[in-house]
Amino acid sequence: MTEPRFYFVVVNVDPPLAEDAGVLFFELGATGVEERDQTTLVKGLSGKTTLVASFASREEAEAARAELDATWNPRIEELVGDAWRDAWKEHFRPFELCPGIVVRPPWETYAGSAQYVLELEPGRAFGTGLHETTSLVANALTAHRDTYAGGQVLDVGCGSGILALVALVLGAKDARAIDNDADVIDVAKENAERNNLHERLTVDTTPVELVPSKFDMVVANIEADVLIALAAPISERVEPGKLLVLSGVLASQHDRVRAAYADFERIDSPARGEWVALILRRPGLIG
Repeated sequence: MTEPRFYFVVVNVDPPLAEDAGVLFFELGATGVEERDQTTLVKGLSGKTTLVASFASREEAEAARAELDATWNPRIEELVGDAWRDAWKEHFRPFELCPGIVVRPPWETYAGSAQYVLELEPGRAFGTGLHETTSLVANALTAHRDTYAGGQVLDVGCGSGILALVALVLGAKDARAIDNDADVIDVAKENAERNNLHERLTVDTTPVELVPSKFDMVVANIEADVLIALAAPISERVEPGKLLVLSGVLASQHDRVRAAYADFERIDSPARGEWVALILRRPGLIG
């Protein structure tokens, strides 16, 4: 039996160009794009963002490479067989996501003294917790836990569900998690069940503008352009006087995202590496 072959075009770009380069790959026919840097499980080139775009055939990969900027050093890589799909797991070890919370995959044990240990299997979803954008939100949830203690949290673009789970162990009464990728919903539900939090978490593909409630805290770790496009419905989901945490924002994109949420009061803009989060408060009286 012939083993399956997979074709990839790999480029190294300056971090501010990564988002546009990813869009270009999809326009050239990529079926998926993986982003690597110094914070991901598989590291990218130091000082650059490495993009790995998958294509259905060698011919499509060659055609795409021919359209790319030569300074990105585009090259084709070919893998044979399916073992590569799980190769990332050897890099995923228990780690401290934020003060008091350790994340561990199901195939690893943890014998430390963390207050909370979350068992997480990312599966097909974004969100191991290792990326700086996720860490920024998790730390914001820790620092501002009094805002949503005993209340409700909404996670927009939930991926693996990791941020909703953090909110639950830190004191939220319940959480809603939504994502436009139907494939990740079961992943988030399974992670909630692993941690016995499934009765307090609702996960589905409801668009944010159709979520009926307002929340004590809303978190959204997605791309800057999406945050800007969804500014109105995301803003409406925040209770007056409560907090909104936005992440997935490069430092160079901060001002554009901030302008889209100009009606909110800025509380803080913590940064890690090239990434920044915005912690904002919706005007109005609490309660």
